Amino acid sequence: MKMKNAKKINKILKLIVSLILCQLPGLIGSFFTLQAIPNWYAYLNKPILNPPNWLFAPVWTLIYLSLGISFFLIWQSNQSQIKKKMAYYVFFVQLILNAFWSIFFFGLRSPLLALIEIIFLWIIIAWNIKLFYQLHRLAGLILIPYLLWVTFATYLTFSIFLLN
Repeated sequence: MKMKNAKKINKILKLIVSLILCQLPGLIGSFFTLQAIPNWYAYLNKPILNPPNWLFAPVWTLIYLSLGISFFLIWQSNQSQIKKKMAYYVFFVQLILNAFWSIFFFGLRSPLLALIEIIFLWIIIAWNIKLFYQLHRLAGLILIPYLLWVTFATYLTFSIFLLN
């Protein structure tokens, strides 16, 4: 009975760590974003399909939540650590790149640098999906909306670069 409880607690702790870890890029990005929105971003020319500002926070929160669940599924999978090692590496690279987009776009106020960075981010996310899918189908599939949103964010970044 004690062993079963220990496993359950371990699983819950892994889920909590996964969810918190995947919220970090959004937290880091918010330090740069919140100051720039009223002082810089508000004055940029934006494309027709630019969503309202209020939409970004809930969408990114859901995406980070899905990243946490996806990572948890891989962490909990019965695959060998050797098979998971590359998937972990790619996952953490995409988390870091995710945070850097906000730093480049809002912090440095450089749509060009953010555009270059988001192209690399898109490639790493696609690779991440492939690796996760090979280890746990659902973990890979959960990341598809993330790739779609980053595709849209790439369009927005490119458009803002061109319009400004």
